[in-house]
Amino acid sequence: MADITTPPKDSFRLSMLIYDTRYRSLTIQVVFMFLLMAGATWLINNTIYNLHVLGKDFSYTFLWSRAGYDINQRFIAYNSDDTHGRAMLVGLLNTLFIAFISCVAATVLGVIAGVLRLSKNWVVAKLMAIYVESFRNIPLLIWILVIFAVMTEAAPAPSAFRGADPSAHMWFFDSVAVTNRGVYIPEPLFARSLGNIDLGIFLVSTDLLAIIAVMVLSILGYKRLQRNAEKVQNASGIRPVTWWKSALILIAPIVILLVALGFHLGYPELKGFNFRGGVHARNSLIALWAALSIYTGAFIAEIVRAGILAISRGQTEASLALGLKPGQTMNLVILPQALRVIIPPMISEYLNITKNTSLAIAVGYMDLRATLGGITLNQTGRELEAMLLMMGIYLVISLSISSVMNLYNRSVKLKER
Repeated sequence: MADITTPPKDSFRLSMLIYDTRYRSLTIQVVFMFLLMAGATWLINNTIYNLHVLGKDFSYTFLWSRAGYDINQRFIAYNSDDTHGRAMLVGLLNTLFIAFISCVAATVLGVIAGVLRLSKNWVVAKLMAIYVESFRNIPLLIWILVIFAVMTEAAPAPSAFRGADPSAHMWFFDSVAVTNRGVYIPEPLFARSLGNIDLGIFLVSTDLLAIIAVMVLSILGYKRLQRNAEKVQNASGIRPVTWWKSALILIAPIVILLVALGFHLGYPELKGFNFRGGVHARNSLIALWAALSIYTGAFIAEIVRAGILAISRGQTEASLALGLKPGQTMNLVILPQALRVIIPPMISEYLNITKNTSLAIAVGYMDLRATLGGITLNQTGRELEAMLLMMGIYLVISLSISSVMNLYNRSVKLKER
């Protein structure tokens, strides 16, 4: 028997999908989804029809055809007889390399500049302000071209290093040569190399893997030593001396490994009309790296400055009252807390660096844009396939960077109960 106080239930009517707030938002989402799917269907069908009219199909078989062009800067073996797929891989590795070293350099430069902008020294603070305002308000492409032009025009030719009284000299005890064709630096060599592992696509140096493994084990051993020292300090109030043990754990294993492998440096030497030996960093690589680092470093400097200013001044006063020096206050108190503010916008700058590497084509650095999205696209006529593949690769790289940085961001954020 129904209670007379129970309100009658309204029967469902189609008009409720629009006028009833319980259903309206769901209706709008469903309609929008159908419109989006209809638009995507029209776009795909229109693309297929246009390709059919032009006598083309959608295929990635061109990746297995002969490339027929050279790549001047590469980290794996490649020649013009290799496939477009391998050329794409070489360009991808070039993109990842320039993005990584630019992120590292921009971070170091940005943190230093951001801290110095808050310096009480008027000259230092103003110099950093000039740097930030100058570099972030001029387009990146212009900086790339300017640095490339300066290195190409101002640096001496290799012939200037020849003769009894040369007009140009090598740097750092005749180990580094700066020329208008690039910079030549010593290369690491191993007299008793462990060889390489053939993965089919490229070779992996066993020496490099051994060095990385030893470094990782040394760092883990160092962290365990520090944890034990903290336990002793918490139990007794006295922290044991660990500096010599830390130095031994971090330095001794890698030194022993390098000696066992017969590590030595191969220096560049002038032979004929150019330098031979060593590692050749072309002007295009250096110009792109310097421009990306300095340009993005200016934005990171402002992020760091904002993060530091977000921390209450009472934190600084409390640390100084405890007897900490200004440098210790910044490193131990301010920066660790500022990271929670700095990391999120820093992720965007890393993504910008990765995407801005596509400007490398302006100075002839053969990255993913120049190989897959440039020469391969023009030779094969597969514009749609090449662009979609390149967009997908950049998307995967960007999402990977965001995921890694978000994991780090969650590790440093404030833990609430």
